[in-house]
Amino acid sequence: MNTIFDWLAGLPAWLVITVVVLLPALEASTFLGLVVPGETAVIVGGVVAHAGGLPLWAVMVAAGIGAIAGDQVGFLVGRRFGASLLGRLPRRLRRPEHIERALALIARRGAFAVVLGRWTAAFRALVPGIAGMSRMRRMTFTVANVIGGAVWAVLVAGGGYLAGASYRVLEQSLGLVSGLLLAAFVAAIVSTVVVYRRRHRRLAGR
Repeated sequence: MNTIFDWLAGLPAWLVITVVVLLPALEASTFLGLVVPGETAVIVGGVVAHAGGLPLWAVMVAAGIGAIAGDQVGFLVGRRFGASLLGRLPRRLRRPEHIERALALIARRGAFAVVLGRWTAAFRALVPGIAGMSRMRRMTFTVANVIGGAVWAVLVAGGGYLAGASYRVLEQSLGLVSGLLLAAFVAAIVSTVVVYRRRHRRLAGR
């Protein structure tokens, strides 16, 4: 376990931050989120922060910037190109049920859907573009996008940080368990030897 943490902590900080920014930014702007969830990079960034590779606040800020900027671009792309862009996606990516659910969510919840949509990978990729297609006001979308992106970045990066902490606890627990097992094993051997010698003495005294 130490090897994993040492390796993560040894990664260049600029590389980790770049990935933490880029992956969430590309989710909605290029529909990459339909293939690779952006939260993966953010969780890893949180783990790296716990390993001491960089500050947690830097991971949160980077994730927030990437998420907000990417969704803002996705909104503008959806407003400019509309349904024609979705039609050009590979069939395996533009699943009708995802698109229909995203459309229904926007219709029912409006700006709140932008905040909610951030918590599902497919919705993160589709909701900004569909919000643009639906002619949602840019200011309305921007406010919801900033709120949703900031909350998402803080919670996901914090989750990665806590995951790193749990790994440390597990490592310490495993070390304690190993020590207890070793002590029990030694005690069992000692007890066996003592019992054997006592029996041997009894048999010899007869």
